[in-house]
Amino acid sequence: MLNKTIIACVLCIACTFSALAQTKKGSDSTATKSMAEPLTVALDSTQVRHKINPLAPSRAAFYSAILPGLGQAYNKKYWKIPIVYAAIGTGIYFYIDNNNEYKKVRNAYKRRLAGFNDDQFQGRLTDDGLREAQKTLRRNKELSLLVTVGLYALNIIDANVDAHLLQYNIDDNLSFKPHYKIDAFDNSGSLGLTFNLKLD
Repeated sequence: MLNKTIIACVLCIACTFSALAQTKKGSDSTATKSMAEPLTVALDSTQVRHKINPLAPSRAAFYSAILPGLGQAYNKKYWKIPIVYAAIGTGIYFYIDNNNEYKKVRNAYKRRLAGFNDDQFQGRLTDDGLREAQKTLRRNKELSLLVTVGLYALNIIDANVDAHLLQYNIDDNLSFKPHYKIDAFDNSGSLGLTFNLKLD
């Protein structure tokens, strides 16, 4: 029994020394190869295809802040430029219209307070009606201005986000897809998500 134990220990030690010798020999040959062969660097194909410009989003936002639609032109989304001008132009139109109507009503009210009865609202609006019309038109004017400023800010945000998305890397090695499967056996459906990650 003792002899079998000693023989097993000797075999284990011999196998260990053999494995260490092979590892050392492999590392020596790898070191020799690395000194003899030139160093090569492999580039990822996604990095070659998509050149990232970290300043592009801020540049697009700056251009849109200077002139609405210029950031969209920088992103080469020319179809968005008419939408930007239509939205901001509509806000400006309603602001100007409400402002003009407000001035007419206010001038008519001032003339009535001065004792004149020749304004264009004579017989249609009372003094209280002119006061209420002034409040409504002032509120609409301020709301139109607020909407116009919001659309201007939205133009800047759109240019910034669009520039970010243009640099987004879309690769088949990383995918996230929903799927729906109908089981023919019990006539029931199942909904799921598939997440694929391929590492080279």
